[in-house]
Amino acid sequence: MAPQVGQPGLRGPLLPGLLFVAAALSRPAAPCPFQCYCFGGPTLLLRCASGAELRQPPRDVPPDARNLTIVGANLTVLRAAAFAGVDADGEEEEEEEVGVRLPLLTALRLTHNNIEVVEDGAFDGLPSLAALDLSHNPLRALGGAAFRGLPALRSLQLNHALARGGLALLHKLDAALAPLADLRLLGLVGNALSSLPPTALRLPRLEQLDARLNALAGLSTDELRALERDGGHPGPRLLLADNPLRCGCGARPLLAWLRNATERVPDARRLRCAAPRALHDHPFLDLDEVRLHCADGDADGREEEVGLAGPELEASYVFFGLVLALIGLIFLMVLYLNRRGIQRWMRNLREACRDQMEGYHYRYEQDADPRRAPAPAAPAGSRATSPGSGL
Repeated sequence: MAPQVGQPGLRGPLLPGLLFVAAALSRPAAPCPFQCYCFGGPTLLLRCASGAELRQPPRDVPPDARNLTIVGANLTVLRAAAFAGVDADGEEEEEEEVGVRLPLLTALRLTHNNIEVVEDGAFDGLPSLAALDLSHNPLRALGGAAFRGLPALRSLQLNHALARGGLALLHKLDAALAPLADLRLLGLVGNALSSLPPTALRLPRLEQLDARLNALAGLSTDELRALERDGGHPGPRLLLADNPLRCGCGARPLLAWLRNATERVPDARRLRCAAPRALHDHPFLDLDEVRLHCADGDADGREEEVGLAGPELEASYVFFGLVLALIGLIFLMVLYLNRRGIQRWMRNLREACRDQMEGYHYRYEQDADPRRAPAPAAPAGSRATSPGSGL
């Protein structure tokens, strides 16, 4: 016969287990770190926005924290293992803090922190990190292994963060993206990119690449080919609005690709031409491929403006000539309708001029008459004599 729950036979093994569970559940939560704000408890969301005095990530973040936001600090340099129990000088702290210090952290936001350098392994010790945001930082140097040790990373935001680093930073970014095989979302907004990172186009699980507000004049055939994956797997969505597209013959592959896969570019209707001048601000999808031609020997579309602007410029000259002819015709018609008034005005003007000239002539004759010449003045030393003087 099985023993009852209340019998002493089961009280012995169950009591220690219940006490252990109660002790675990009653364990007090870790306090909120200094200079940080905790929302919903330290394990839910931590926001550290303490200004320039915060020069490194806080060391007392609870190990069971899920979300960490640091905004407006002056981190400048993210050293290796900055979140894994290694201090700013690279020396290991106490043994229990070395290694994985934040095993449950899933979201890390480091925007507007004046970060210029991200060293190799800066995010080591964050095995659960799924979202990383480094936007609005003046990055100048990025380690080729900066994102190593992030197997769970799904979202990486680098918006407005790469424009100051030049081509060297873009090459490093291409190498740093290689280990992120499970990345789903990549944000590269506002980075003055003239081409897309090749590694980003080859990421097998990438679902969306945000490349708005860059310097993309178009996409090459190699880039379009990289967006198409083998095996029938869907390629990533691409956001391209606010890029200065050059609508020449080099844009033909992009135009054909967009018309066959419009759903791959959600903002395709917002694409506008920036050059040539004849097509400025023209909707890209409304173009006809016949108009996208180049000059002889120009395969990249650098001289298509000559071919496109010729007919447009000639038509504008013809229109301008017609307008001038119409204005001249209207002027002649006005003159004809007012010919009597014009003749009367001309006659009055001629008579006024004749009267004026006669007045000048009469005055000249009066001035030339010798009888109207003035008497000569007496010498200064002579004295006039009067009749009564007796002399």
